[in-house]
Amino acid sequence: MSFDQNVFINCPFDKEYAPILQAVLFATVLLGFKPRLATERHDSGETRLDKIRELIEESKYSIHDLSRCQASQKGEFFRLNMPFELGMDWGCRSYFGDRREEKRFLILEEKPFRFQAAISDLSGCDIETHGGKYDRAIKKVRYWLRQQTGCAAPGPSRLLTDYATFSEWEYETKMKQGYSEEDIKEYPTFERLEAMQEWVDAGRPAG
Repeated sequence: MSFDQNVFINCPFDKEYAPILQAVLFATVLLGFKPRLATERHDSGETRLDKIRELIEESKYSIHDLSRCQASQKGEFFRLNMPFELGMDWGCRSYFGDRREEKRFLILEEKPFRFQAAISDLSGCDIETHGGKYDRAIKKVRYWLRQQTGCAAPGPSRLLTDYATFSEWEYETKMKQGYSEEDIKEYPTFERLEAMQEWVDAGRPAG
């Protein structure tokens, strides 16, 4: 897909965040766009930063989730990767040229106003919150893509129903293909993305 269909996803990749990530990916695919993630390919000879720069330059739309900017326990470092990549993306839109000034961002957080303590420069920006809930995150992405692109989109409740239908179909399909329940829980994000696209291409079959 082209620059106009690519959506760069900058978010945590831990197990606790996985339900939100999967819902965000599903909304992006269902609405006809292509998610681009740093984990989409593994090449030990490629530096992660170069890969992220490439993904940013190739994507008109970006979703940045800053939910891990605060440490979860005493002595733990908070994560700077997500705000760093947001800064790279912002710079690309401001200085790259060649249509990159058309780039559009959705910035997500788990809790309202928390980001201001870590990145005060974002004060005045529209930040959407999902409360750590996948159903709220999927709706935020749906509203944003619909607003920014004018794409056809099912209603929010229908989107959640479609997600439940896909999840059931995915589970039954993978079990028939020789996956165990543990395999399905742990398989790579790129395989889940393939399953999402396969489900859409097949006409969104029931499970």
